[in-house]
Amino acid sequence: MEDIEDFFISIIKQSHSADLAEAEFKRALIDDEELRRRYKEYCREVGSTERDGFMDFCEEYMAGQDEVWDALSDYDNQE
Repeated sequence: MEDIEDFFISIIKQSHSADLAEAEFKRALIDDEELRRRYKEYCREVGSTERDGFMDFCEEYMAGQDEVWDALSDYDNQE
């Protein structure tokens, strides 16, 4: 499961937005049968639908990235 999450992250980092990342991921699913199989398995394991699995991950990942920047900003404000 970790390898597909790494793939998700690479798409997110390349796309710089959730909408572009989702479009890129959907294109990749069309072209890669093995990716579709792994994605279905991933969704089943995390309890998400195939429709929402990537976006759920994307939103959670991006929120985590925002928290990192917020923590750094809070540290800067303390000085």
